[in-house]
Amino acid sequence: MRKNNIRWMTGLLVIIGFLLTLSYKTAADQVSQEKEPNYFEEDQLRNTVLEEQEKNYELEEEWRSLQTQVREMEETLAQNEESSFNLVEDLEKLRMLTGEVGVGGPGIEVTLNDHTFVPEEGNPNDYIVHERHIQQVIDELLLAGAEAISVNGYRISKDTFIQCMGPVIKIDNNTSTAPFVVKAIGDSEQLETSLKLNGGVQDSLVNENIEVRIQTENQVTMQALGGVSD
Repeated sequence: MRKNNIRWMTGLLVIIGFLLTLSYKTAADQVSQEKEPNYFEEDQLRNTVLEEQEKNYELEEEWRSLQTQVREMEETLAQNEESSFNLVEDLEKLRMLTGEVGVGGPGIEVTLNDHTFVPEEGNPNDYIVHERHIQQVIDELLLAGAEAISVNGYRISKDTFIQCMGPVIKIDNNTSTAPFVVKAIGDSEQLETSLKLNGGVQDSLVNENIEVRIQTENQVTMQALGGVSD
Protein backbone atom coordinates (compact mmCIF):
# COMPACT_ATOMS: atom_id res chain seq x y z
CA MET A 1 0.00 0.00 0.00
CA ARG A 2 2.84 2.27 0.87
CA LYS A 3 4.57 1.51 -2.44
CA ASN A 4 1.44 2.46 -4.33
CA ASN A 5 1.27 5.72 -2.44
CA ILE A 6 4.91 6.41 -3.22
CA ARG A 7 4.38 5.63 -6.90
CA TRP A 8 1.30 7.81 -6.91
CA MET A 9 3.12 10.69 -5.20
CA THR A 10 6.09 10.24 -7.52
CA GLY A 11 3.81 10.34 -10.54
CA LEU A 12 2.08 13.36 -9.14
CA LEU A 13 5.42 15.10 -8.56
CA VAL A 14 6.47 14.28 -12.13
CA ILE A 15 3.18 15.67 -13.43
CA ILE A 16 3.51 18.75 -11.24
CA GLY A 17 7.12 19.18 -12.36
CA PHE A 18 6.09 18.82 -15.98
CA LEU A 19 3.32 21.32 -15.50
CA LEU A 20 5.70 23.72 -13.75
CA THR A 21 8.24 23.32 -16.56
CA LEU A 22 5.54 23.80 -19.16
CA SER A 23 4.19 26.80 -17.28
CA TYR A 24 7.67 28.31 -16.96
CA LYS A 25 8.39 27.70 -20.65
CA THR A 26 5.06 29.23 -21.60
CA ALA A 27 5.71 32.19 -19.34
CA ALA A 28 9.20 32.54 -20.78
CA ASP A 29 7.83 32.38 -24.31
CA GLN A 30 5.25 35.01 -23.45
CA VAL A 31 7.89 37.22 -21.91
CA SER A 32 10.08 36.67 -24.95
CA GLN A 33 7.17 37.43 -27.26
CA GLU A 34 6.38 40.54 -25.21
CA LYS A 35 9.98 41.72 -25.32
CA GLU A 36 10.58 41.14 -29.03
CA PRO A 37 7.94 43.62 -30.22
CA ASN A 38 9.44 46.23 -27.86
CA TYR A 39 12.87 45.73 -29.39
CA PHE A 40 11.35 45.99 -32.85
CA GLU A 41 9.50 49.17 -31.91
CA GLU A 42 12.66 50.64 -30.45
CA ASP A 43 14.53 49.86 -33.66
CA GLN A 44 11.75 51.45 -35.68
CA LEU A 45 11.72 54.49 -33.43
CA ARG A 46 15.52 54.75 -33.63
CA ASN A 47 15.40 54.52 -37.42
CA THR A 48 12.65 57.14 -37.54
CA VAL A 49 14.69 59.49 -35.36
CA LEU A 50 17.74 58.98 -37.57
CA GLU A 51 15.67 59.65 -40.69
CA GLU A 52 14.23 62.84 -39.15
CA GLN A 53 17.70 63.96 -38.12
CA GLU A 54 18.92 63.40 -41.67
CA LYS A 55 15.97 65.39 -43.05
CA ASN A 56 16.63 68.17 -40.54
CA TYR A 57 20.29 68.25 -41.55
CA GLU A 58 19.31 68.50 -45.22
CA LEU A 59 16.82 71.26 -44.42
CA GLU A 60 19.46 73.15 -42.42
CA GLU A 61 21.88 72.87 -45.34
CA GLU A 62 19.20 74.11 -47.74
CA TRP A 63 18.35 76.95 -45.35
CA ARG A 64 22.00 78.00 -45.13
CA SER A 65 22.26 77.88 -48.92
CA LEU A 66 19.17 80.05 -49.27
CA GLN A 67 20.57 82.50 -46.70
CA THR A 68 23.78 82.76 -48.72
CA GLN A 69 21.81 83.37 -51.91
CA VAL A 70 19.72 86.05 -50.20
CA ARG A 71 22.84 87.82 -48.90
CA GLU A 72 24.41 87.72 -52.37
CA MET A 73 21.23 89.10 -53.91
CA GLU A 74 21.08 91.86 -51.29
CA GLU A 75 24.71 92.79 -51.93
CA THR A 76 24.15 92.82 -55.69
CA LEU A 77 21.01 94.93 -55.28
CA ALA A 78 22.84 97.36 -52.99
CA GLN A 79 25.68 97.67 -55.50
CA ASN A 80 23.22 98.25 -58.33
CA GLU A 81 21.37 100.86 -56.29
CA GLU A 82 24.64 102.59 -55.42
CA SER A 83 25.73 102.51 -59.07
CA SER A 84 22.36 103.91 -60.17
CA PHE A 85 22.54 106.61 -57.50
CA ASN A 86 26.09 107.57 -58.52
CA LEU A 87 25.08 107.64 -62.17
CA VAL A 88 22.13 109.93 -61.46
CA GLU A 89 24.31 112.12 -59.24
CA ASP A 90 27.01 112.38 -61.93
CA LEU A 91 24.39 113.17 -64.57
CA GLU A 92 22.90 115.87 -62.38
CA LYS A 93 26.34 117.42 -61.80
CA LEU A 94 27.00 117.32 -65.54
CA ARG A 95 23.69 119.06 -66.25
CA MET A 96 24.60 121.69 -63.66
CA LEU A 97 28.00 122.28 -65.22
CA THR A 98 26.58 122.55 -68.72
CA GLY A 99 23.91 124.95 -67.50
CA GLU A 100 20.95 122.85 -68.61
CA VAL A 101 19.07 123.28 -65.33
CA GLY A 102 18.57 126.03 -62.78
CA VAL A 103 20.48 125.44 -59.59
CA GLY A 104 20.82 126.76 -56.07
CA GLY A 105 22.94 126.17 -53.00
CA PRO A 106 25.75 127.58 -50.87
CA GLY A 107 28.63 129.18 -52.66
CA ILE A 108 30.66 132.32 -53.16
CA GLU A 109 30.43 135.75 -54.75
CA VAL A 110 33.46 137.46 -56.26
CA THR A 111 33.16 141.09 -57.36
CA LEU A 112 35.74 142.52 -59.76
CA ASN A 113 35.75 146.27 -60.34
CA ASP A 114 37.84 148.80 -62.17
CA HIS A 115 40.32 150.64 -60.00
CA THR A 116 38.86 153.85 -58.59
CA PHE A 117 42.12 155.79 -58.92
CA VAL A 118 44.10 156.16 -62.14
CA PRO A 119 47.34 158.16 -61.91
CA GLU A 120 47.73 160.99 -64.45
CA GLU A 121 50.72 159.32 -66.02
CA GLY A 122 49.07 155.91 -65.94
CA ASN A 123 47.38 154.07 -68.78
CA PRO A 124 43.62 153.73 -68.01
CA ASN A 125 43.64 150.40 -69.78
CA ASP A 126 45.85 149.08 -66.99
CA TYR A 127 43.22 149.87 -64.34
CA ILE A 128 40.12 148.18 -65.72
CA VAL A 129 38.83 144.61 -65.65
CA HIS A 130 39.66 142.58 -68.74
CA GLU A 131 38.36 139.19 -69.86
CA ARG A 132 41.53 137.48 -68.66
CA HIS A 133 40.81 138.62 -65.11
CA ILE A 134 37.33 137.10 -65.19
CA GLN A 135 38.70 133.95 -66.80
CA GLN A 136 41.29 133.64 -64.02
CA VAL A 137 38.54 133.61 -61.42
CA ILE A 138 36.40 131.15 -63.38
CA ASP A 139 39.29 128.75 -63.93
CA GLU A 140 40.27 128.80 -60.25
CA LEU A 141 36.69 128.22 -59.11
CA LEU A 142 36.33 125.25 -61.45
CA LEU A 143 39.57 123.76 -60.14
CA ALA A 144 38.28 124.24 -56.59
CA GLY A 145 35.14 122.20 -57.35
CA ALA A 146 32.55 124.80 -58.36
CA GLU A 147 29.37 123.08 -59.59
CA ALA A 148 27.94 126.08 -61.45
CA ILE A 149 29.22 129.58 -62.31
CA SER A 150 27.66 132.79 -63.57
CA VAL A 151 28.99 136.23 -64.45
CA ASN A 152 26.65 139.17 -63.99
CA GLY A 153 23.78 136.70 -63.94
CA TYR A 154 24.74 134.84 -67.13
CA ARG A 155 25.45 131.13 -66.72
CA ILE A 156 28.86 129.94 -67.84
CA SER A 157 29.28 126.72 -69.82
CA LYS A 158 32.23 125.00 -71.48
CA ASP A 159 31.34 126.82 -74.71
CA THR A 160 31.04 130.29 -73.16
CA PHE A 161 33.05 132.96 -74.98
CA ILE A 162 34.25 136.01 -73.03
CA GLN A 163 35.57 138.96 -75.05
CA CYS A 164 36.87 142.32 -73.92
CA MET A 165 35.66 145.35 -75.88
CA GLY A 166 37.25 148.38 -74.21
CA PRO A 167 35.39 149.22 -70.99
CA VAL A 168 32.76 146.53 -71.61
CA ILE A 169 32.94 142.75 -71.81
CA LYS A 170 30.81 140.44 -73.92
CA ILE A 171 29.79 137.13 -72.36
CA ASP A 172 28.63 135.09 -75.33
CA ASN A 173 26.25 137.62 -76.94
CA ASN A 174 25.57 139.57 -73.75
CA THR A 175 27.30 142.86 -73.00
CA SER A 176 28.29 143.62 -69.40
CA THR A 177 30.05 146.44 -67.64
CA ALA A 178 31.92 146.64 -64.36
CA PRO A 179 31.48 145.68 -61.65
CA PHE A 180 31.60 142.05 -62.72
CA VAL A 181 30.01 139.71 -60.21
CA VAL A 182 31.17 136.12 -60.50
CA LYS A 183 29.04 133.67 -58.55
CA ALA A 184 29.76 130.00 -57.95
CA ILE A 185 27.87 127.18 -56.24
CA GLY A 186 29.88 124.69 -54.22
CA ASP A 187 31.80 124.33 -50.97
CA SER A 188 31.98 128.02 -50.03
CA GLU A 189 34.96 127.65 -47.67
CA GLN A 190 36.94 125.65 -50.19
CA LEU A 191 36.17 128.10 -53.00
CA GLU A 192 37.14 131.09 -50.84
CA THR A 193 40.37 129.46 -49.68
CA SER A 194 41.44 128.63 -53.23
CA LEU A 195 41.06 132.27 -54.33
CA LYS A 196 42.86 133.67 -51.27
CA LEU A 197 45.97 131.49 -51.41
CA ASN A 198 49.20 133.43 -51.04
CA GLY A 199 50.35 134.39 -54.51
CA GLY A 200 47.09 133.10 -55.94
CA VAL A 201 44.28 134.66 -57.97
CA GLN A 202 43.32 137.40 -55.52
CA ASP A 203 46.91 138.60 -55.11
CA SER A 204 47.42 138.50 -58.87
CA LEU A 205 44.31 140.60 -59.51
CA VAL A 206 45.24 143.16 -56.86
CA ASN A 207 48.73 143.44 -58.38
CA GLU A 208 47.05 144.27 -61.70
CA ASN A 209 45.08 147.11 -60.11
CA ILE A 210 41.76 145.26 -59.93
CA GLU A 211 39.53 145.81 -56.93
CA VAL A 212 38.45 142.43 -55.56
CA ARG A 213 35.79 141.59 -53.00
CA ILE A 214 35.17 137.98 -51.98
CA GLN A 215 32.36 136.80 -49.74
CA THR A 216 30.73 133.47 -49.03
CA GLU A 217 26.97 133.03 -49.50
CA ASN A 218 24.54 130.67 -47.78
CA GLN A 219 22.37 130.55 -50.88
CA VAL A 220 23.27 131.26 -54.48
CA THR A 221 20.69 130.77 -57.22
CA MET A 222 21.21 130.55 -60.96
CA GLN A 223 18.87 130.08 -63.87
CA ALA A 224 19.48 127.62 -66.67
CA LEU A 225 21.71 128.61 -69.55
CA GLY A 226 20.11 131.42 -71.54
CA GLY A 227 18.33 132.92 -68.54
CA VAL A 228 19.52 135.78 -66.39
CA SER A 229 19.84 135.41 -62.63
CA ASP A 230 19.64 138.23 -60.13
